Amino acid sequence: MVEAARRAKSLRRRMVAWLLAFSALISVLVFAVGTHVHEHAEHAAWRALLRSELAAIEEHSARDPSYRWQDSDTLRLFRLDGSQPVPEGLRGLHDGLHDNVHLDGRLSVVMIRPSQRFGRLALALDIEDFHELESFAERSAVLAGAVLIVVAGLAAWLGVGRLVRPLALFADDIGRLRAGAQAQRVEVPAGGSSELYVIADALNAYLKRNDQFVQRERVFITTASHELRTPVAVIVGAAGLALDNPELPPMARQQLQRVLHTAQGVEQLIQLLLVLARDPARLPALSERIELDQVVRQVVDDHAHLLGDKQLAIEFGALSPCVILAPPGVVEAAIGNLLRNAVENSDRGVVRVSLTADAVATIEDPGHGMAPEEISTIHARLARVGGEGQAPGIGLELIARLCEHLGWKLAFAPRQPQGTEATLDLGRSRPREGA
Repeated sequence: MVEAARRAKSLRRRMVAWLLAFSALISVLVFAVGTHVHEHAEHAAWRALLRSELAAIEEHSARDPSYRWQDSDTLRLFRLDGSQPVPEGLRGLHDGLHDNVHLDGRLSVVMIRPSQRFGRLALALDIEDFHELESFAERSAVLAGAVLIVVAGLAAWLGVGRLVRPLALFADDIGRLRAGAQAQRVEVPAGGSSELYVIADALNAYLKRNDQFVQRERVFITTASHELRTPVAVIVGAAGLALDNPELPPMARQQLQRVLHTAQGVEQLIQLLLVLARDPARLPALSERIELDQVVRQVVDDHAHLLGDKQLAIEFGALSPCVILAPPGVVEAAIGNLLRNAVENSDRGVVRVSLTADAVATIEDPGHGMAPEEISTIHARLARVGGEGQAPGIGLELIARLCEHLGWKLAFAPRQPQGTEATLDLGRSRPREGA
């Protein structure tokens, strides 16, 4: 969204562009209509002038048989009855008004009409000088239109800038809002419109409700840390002390071990939920330096009892030394849940656990494997698409959400001929160079 906002044109540019386009369109339309009206008016003027001159010639010749027309610098009379030679430009013209006729290299307008006494007459008016003046006027009009568009563009740029300045300042104020910051508010700049005040009030009300929600979340986290973890720790401690009693009956020892494992699972679940509820920016305060290869060995030892009487074994692949900075309980829970899922979905064979120097843990199980639909469901959950049904294994959905929260990558892939490969990439938590 941020990149799209950077590529988008500002409101000021768009408004000025539309105003310039509108001004250019209006100028073209006005010029076109003006030219059309000018042509019609010009033709009407030439027609009226030449008709009146031809009528005057006929009238004088009717009253005075000896009357002879004398050509002037601008008006010339031609007889088209074949009694005298005529210029090339007049040949083949029909009766009526003809504009832009070239006679002796000069532009003329010609009126041709029949006469009872002289046959067909052609009266030519030299408009070369007028045409040059007309061309100069047209060029001046085009130049004036261009200057008008430029001036209108500058005026629009300045005027629209003053108009949208409050909106631009308001948008910058919104852009400075940061996730997780408290008591943030936006203010409408001086000169802002009433719509901006409505938007500001609604946004400030939302920010206030968000602050209240974050405060309630912090209260819940604090309460859960003290009110939930303490009783569970007491249960774990009491169960552990009871199991140290050598005179404890086997049946009671078995039940206490179940209580201990369940309480430890609840304690781990609470820790995971608390981490998931925290802002990712606040998680470094809970992080510790962890030798990841040692944690993997410890997790495998802790889950060895899950093998039971299965014809199944856990072996180590390549375990490269690796150090990360993360909450220890979350790392143990993530790897432990993936290992538990591999053991519970396998009947016989070898579960292989490996670790690369880039903090990528891989757990391969020989079990019946996960169906493609089940793997697709897990990946859909990782992408926050959701899906029907539950993914196999204990806590996989929670682990997937934690991985997304911490920037880790969790992926599943089927093995051939059967089995599943789970890959957990914790590279995001590796310490930076020089840290």
